[in-house]
Amino acid sequence: MKTCIIFAGGEISDISIIDTKADLVICADRGYIYAEKMGIVPDIITGDFDSYTGELPECIEIYRSIPEKDDTDTMLALKIAIERNCTNIRLYGALGGRFDHMFANIQTLIYAHEHGCKMKICDCDNIITVQGIGTESYKKYDGWYFSVFSLTEKLHIESMTGVKYPLENYTLIQGFPLGVSNEIILDKAVVSVKKGIALIVRSRR
Repeated sequence: MKTCIIFAGGEISDISIIDTKADLVICADRGYIYAEKMGIVPDIITGDFDSYTGELPECIEIYRSIPEKDDTDTMLALKIAIERNCTNIRLYGALGGRFDHMFANIQTLIYAHEHGCKMKICDCDNIITVQGIGTESYKKYDGWYFSVFSLTEKLHIESMTGVKYPLENYTLIQGFPLGVSNEIILDKAVVSVKKGIALIVRSRR
């Protein structure tokens, strides 16, 4: 599985949490600031450059877009990652700042899932991903909550084990946050989804 790191232009309060091991590094517009701070030379920089106005290195692939576009800068970066056959994607700088951008980044997770990629949003206090039909396990992090939400109208969970509040043959609905603030009490949580798309959020207490 080829791995890609995408730096978006949101907040990264602690760059030490970033796992720099990747086959491809893409910066979305202002996300280039974080790569610079870490001394990382990205493979690609993309965006309309409305939020990054500094000089761009000549030795790096630059994909310029116009502000009047359908895709966000982060979505453009994701599409490039998919074109380069990356299926394991970590997105940093996707939280904090404007809420509309944060929500758009959650929708970007869905797009990645629908195109066969495993993608997660990471910062100091959150790890966010999506899960479709099938069974996935999630490692326990001491002092972290484990929340499951329905991104589709209904999410049928066949089983959810290893957590304080387990579920069996239960349907979560999009309009009620029953799955918030659960806890992993064993070494891992195991979630089996029969129908729908789940938003999995691990958050530090």
